[in-house]
Amino acid sequence: MYLGIDLGTSAVKTVLVDDAQRVIATQSRSLDTASPHPGYSEQDPAGWVDAAFATLDALKADHPRELADVEGIGLSGQMHGATLLDVNLRPLRPCILWNDGRSALECRALEERWPALRTTTGNKAMPGFTAPKLLWVAKHEPDIFAATRLVLLPKAYLRLILSGEAVEDVSDASGSLWLDVAQRDWSDEGLSATGLSRKQVPRLVEGCAPATTLRNVLAQRWGMTRRPVIAGGAGDNPAGAVGIGAIRRGAAFISLGTSGALLVPTDAIAANPDRAVHIFCHAVPAMWIQAGAILSAASCLAWIARLFGASESDLLKPLGLGPKAPSPVSFLPYLSGERTPHDDPLARGMLDGLSFGTDRTAIVQAVLEGVAFALADCRDVLADTGIVIAQADVIGGGSRSQFWLSVLANVLDVPIHRFADGETGAAFGAARLGRLAVTGEAVEDVCTPPRRVETFEPERVLVAAYAERLPEWRALYRPRN
Repeated sequence: MYLGIDLGTSAVKTVLVDDAQRVIATQSRSLDTASPHPGYSEQDPAGWVDAAFATLDALKADHPRELADVEGIGLSGQMHGATLLDVNLRPLRPCILWNDGRSALECRALEERWPALRTTTGNKAMPGFTAPKLLWVAKHEPDIFAATRLVLLPKAYLRLILSGEAVEDVSDASGSLWLDVAQRDWSDEGLSATGLSRKQVPRLVEGCAPATTLRNVLAQRWGMTRRPVIAGGAGDNPAGAVGIGAIRRGAAFISLGTSGALLVPTDAIAANPDRAVHIFCHAVPAMWIQAGAILSAASCLAWIARLFGASESDLLKPLGLGPKAPSPVSFLPYLSGERTPHDDPLARGMLDGLSFGTDRTAIVQAVLEGVAFALADCRDVLADTGIVIAQADVIGGGSRSQFWLSVLANVLDVPIHRFADGETGAAFGAARLGRLAVTGEAVEDVCTPPRRVETFEPERVLVAAYAERLPEWRALYRPRN
C-alpha cells in the first residue's frame, strides 16, 4: 500500500493506493487563504498540517487494515510558497503563496543582483517565485528575515512535520529561483543574491528517491506496522504528470486546478524566460517540464459561482455538453495577475460585451472561454521554443466539465483527452513516487498512462470561430503599470 498526499491551495487530498495501482480510498480537507492586503495571498502552515492529519485520521477510521500496510508515502504540493522558520523550526509568519503579487519590485532588484538568473534557472524573476519573496521580507520585515534559519516550500514543511527532516525534491525546488535546473542543484550565487546560503535550504533529492521516513509516533498514530519511506515527491504539476504517465518527451497535458498550466515534458532545456515560459526539473531523473502558467483557472469558475450565489454544477448544467458558438461576452481571467505571457501581477480580470440581453449562461461560458484563451497564449509561447502540441490530456478539478474540455479542444485546435479520476492526478502521482522510493522499479513500469475515458475533438466551424475571436480577446489586455 502507498499514500499520496497533495498539499494544494484549496485543499489537502490524500489517496490510498494498492500494489495494483487501484485507488482504495480518498480523503480531502479544505484550506483557508488570507489576503490581508490587495495582491497578497497567505496561508497558515498549521492549517496544512491539521488538514493532512485529518485526512489520515479519516483513512485510519475507514480503512485501518489497508493503512497499516503502507510502505511508502509521496508528497506533492503547491509550488513557490515561502515558509520561513526560526531556529526552533517554527514558522515566523504565514507562508507567502505562489499567487501573491507583492514582490514585483524585488524581481527587478534580484535580476540586477544576479545577471545569470535566467541562464541558470531557465526562468525570469516573477513575484510568484520564492526568491523575490525573501527580498520583500528582508526589506519590509527585517526582524523576521534576520531570524530566518530555514526556508521551505509548502510540502517540504509538511514533510518536516511528518519526518523531522528538511528535504526537498528538485522539481519543487525549480520553482524557487535558487536552483540550477541543468545541474539539478542549488545555486550558491542565487542563494547569495537573496542573502541566504545552503545552510538555510533543505537537502535535495530526486522525486522518486527515498528522502526520509515517517516519525515513529505518527506511524503508531495511524496504526502502521512499519515506518513508511517518504519519497522526494514533486511539485503539483510534475506530480500530476507522473500520475498520468507524462514522463516522455512531448506528452503534453493541461492542469485545470486553482491555477492553470499547459505543460510538456522534455529531455532537453529550451528556455524562453522572456515570454514567461517556465522550465522545471521533472519528478523523474534526466527529464524537465516546460510550461506556460496562468494564475487563475478553475478558481475563476469558483469566483463567478460565488457572485451568482450558485454551485458550480448549477452554473455548468445549462451549458450542455459543448458550445454552439463563442459567447457574445469576453472574459479576462487575470483575477490575481498573470504569468505567461505577460508577467504582470497588476493585471486584473474583465467582462466585456455586456448588454441588457446578457444572461448568466453567457457569462459563465465566457469565463470558461477566457481561461481557454489564456492557455492558447501558453501554447503560442511554447511554440516559440519549438514545442508543437498535437494533443493534450487534462487533469485537475476543471477536467470534470465536458463543456470546458470541448471549449479547450476548439480553442487550442487539438484533441483533448479526459481520464476517469483526473482530479486526483497529483495525489495519485505522489503515491507512485512513494512506491518508486520503496521498490526501486523502473519509472516507465510504474508511471503508465491511465485509461482515457473520453476524447474531445475540434470542430472545424468552432475552431474558426474561436480563432477569429482570439485576437479580439487579446486586445482587451492593457498593462496597468
